[in-house]
Amino acid sequence: MVKKNVPDWLNSSLWTTAPSSPSASSSDDPSKPHSSSSKPEISPSKTKSEPNFEPPIPVRPPTVTREEQPPPPPPSLSQKPEIKDKNSRTSITSNANSSSSSSIDKDEDRDGENGASPAAGPSAEDITKQAQLLTELSKKVVNVKELRKIASQGLPDGAGIRSTVWKLLLGYLPPERSQWSSELAKKRSQYKIFKDELLMNPSEITRKLEKSTLDDEPKSESRCVLSRSEITHDEHPLSLGKTSVWNQFFQDSEIIEQIDRDVKRTHPDLHFFCGDSSFANSNQEALKSILVVFAKLNPGIRYVQGMNEILAPLYYVFKSDPDEDMAAFAEADTFFSFVELLSGFRDNFCQQLDNSVVGIRSTITKLSQLLKEHDEELWRHLEITAKVNPQFYAFRWITLLLTQEFNFADSLHIWDTLLSDPEGPQETLLRICCAMLILIRRRLLAGDFTTILKLLQNYPPTNIRHLLYVANKLRHVPTC
Repeated sequence: MVKKNVPDWLNSSLWTTAPSSPSASSSDDPSKPHSSSSKPEISPSKTKSEPNFEPPIPVRPPTVTREEQPPPPPPSLSQKPEIKDKNSRTSITSNANSSSSSSIDKDEDRDGENGASPAAGPSAEDITKQAQLLTELSKKVVNVKELRKIASQGLPDGAGIRSTVWKLLLGYLPPERSQWSSELAKKRSQYKIFKDELLMNPSEITRKLEKSTLDDEPKSESRCVLSRSEITHDEHPLSLGKTSVWNQFFQDSEIIEQIDRDVKRTHPDLHFFCGDSSFANSNQEALKSILVVFAKLNPGIRYVQGMNEILAPLYYVFKSDPDEDMAAFAEADTFFSFVELLSGFRDNFCQQLDNSVVGIRSTITKLSQLLKEHDEELWRHLEITAKVNPQFYAFRWITLLLTQEFNFADSLHIWDTLLSDPEGPQETLLRICCAMLILIRRRLLAGDFTTILKLLQNYPPTNIRHLLYVANKLRHVPTC
């Protein structure tokens, strides 16, 4: 399978210890079989033809004056970051109006179906936007509402702006700049404690328990017989008790193995994540640690295949921050940002809720209804005439937040819009998915079941700016 092309700046020598040719990079086969999990199998990346991008010019972000504050007391393990329940979703219930898609369809041939993201250096618009963002980020209290407005149409790739803006949009950083230093120190300390306690081998736990027991025993000079360490039932490696650390360790091993396999398949066309360099290996280890800690702290969800694809953009953006101090703590920052991001999508990953009103099937039904409201002709052809079940293509679109449908650089721009919507990423994601269908409506209307499914599972190259423009127009429900 031919892999999607990757912009040159993503494969720059910055991410490798030794330069490698593009042909060598493209020879790897990313299509490794996935093992079964609680969710349908996730297809590998598809062929994408994208123009080359000029490498962004790294610019140091504005210096942040941090107030010296005493380090916060280490938090206890009981303060687990559970995923928040965000079930409030805006429903669209207006009648269908076929004329609503006519104005959108006029632009389709211009730059919808065959358009590609422009390959050029920073435009005047990007330079202006970067200046606006730097001005906003330098304020004592960041106006998040204004930040969302600027970021809604994409963020410039340089100056490390995306890293700071995403943290603010996800709620990981507070708007008050004076609190950034203390908040970051507290969260990073907490993540270190999580790793120390949750990634510990049971043998180490047993040794710690034995040491604490021996320290508590009174020393007796008349005692000549060496003490024999008593192993309780729950501390025995063969124990099947629910509270046994060894039993839990063996259960976790299955998930850890699944995470390890998936992480190794994460963006095999990017040297940042794959390759023989120590940098790529350290990035893989960071992804594994985040996913394992998350799985242990959230037993109701644990790990679902594909979470690695959602985690990768966050870690890439934070690790690529030109500020070395920020990049050094990318793993901890990514963990808490990942928790915040999944708060809006937790129901899609909970198998017990699949058939409920908040599960993944209900979300896909909302997408179908949205298409019917804006383009009933296309909806009727897809679901009634061709009998294409939306789950065949929309499941991956929604659960992986479109990370597999476009190249990596375009995915970052789509995420700028997803994270900047005050209604939450779920509704914005559905509008983008609906726009993806409308932009290729002529090819869909001319196809049968097989050609339609092949097209939707291998979405053609698209002008991302136009896609987001159409998705924004769908925000307004058509009226009769």
